[in-house]
Amino acid sequence: MDESVRQLGDLRELTWSHVLFVLAIVVGCRLLIGIVRWCVHRAAESAPSHWRLSILRMAPLATLLIAIAGIAIIIPILVEPTFDDIVALIATVALALAFALKDYVSSLAAGIVTILENTYQPGDWIEVDGAYGEVKTIATRAVHIVTADDTEVIIPHARLWSTSVFNASSGSHSLLCVANFYLAADHDGAAVCKTLIAIAETSGYRRQDTAVKVVAAELPWGTRYKVKAYVRDSRDQFAMITDLTIRGKEQLRAMHITFAQAPYTESKGG
Repeated sequence: MDESVRQLGDLRELTWSHVLFVLAIVVGCRLLIGIVRWCVHRAAESAPSHWRLSILRMAPLATLLIAIAGIAIIIPILVEPTFDDIVALIATVALALAFALKDYVSSLAAGIVTILENTYQPGDWIEVDGAYGEVKTIATRAVHIVTADDTEVIIPHARLWSTSVFNASSGSHSLLCVANFYLAADHDGAAVCKTLIAIAETSGYRRQDTAVKVVAAELPWGTRYKVKAYVRDSRDQFAMITDLTIRGKEQLRAMHITFAQAPYTESKGG
């Protein structure tokens, strides 16, 4: 028994005063964390709006510092550290961090590969795991993109190893926009193509030195047309698609062309 205790280190002989002191530190840290959070939230609410988020960020940082300070005070009360204990503790912590941070290190390595290979860069429009948006920041661990709904999505660079990255612009100011039209099958296809091309060519968002293409495909319930044109600035891609859709529908209605309706299927239980 004594040998096993010595292998663990020089444990202090605890008394009730030690136990009560440790409990007091734990309770004090909890109370201090609660007080700090309350003060931070009060300060954030009373501060100017542009300072609010910066002040709120202090709450988790203060919580982390208080927890570390509490642990640093408690350990010497329970254990009398020796040189061998410190070396063993450092080795244990290093091993634990190696396992805990392996995904973080993988993201760092993928971030370096991303920068060297120029997989994406600020200003590109990319899609990863169904999230499509403009690259705002390439940090060391993750890429920050902002979607069309003004939502920031943070994607770890490590997704590069296992997920396809779709880059719509690849360093260019322009990208290809596609507007879809679904028409009933009985119509003059050549006239529709000519009309849709004219609509796209007169769009104020189109890049002037690029051609407009229309691709048609026959479906069981109608004909699908894809109008493909390059936008002048990638940030205007949704405005251009909206412009093509609205003006295209208006012109097709003027031509008395019927729009297709996809058949609805009913699920039958049983």
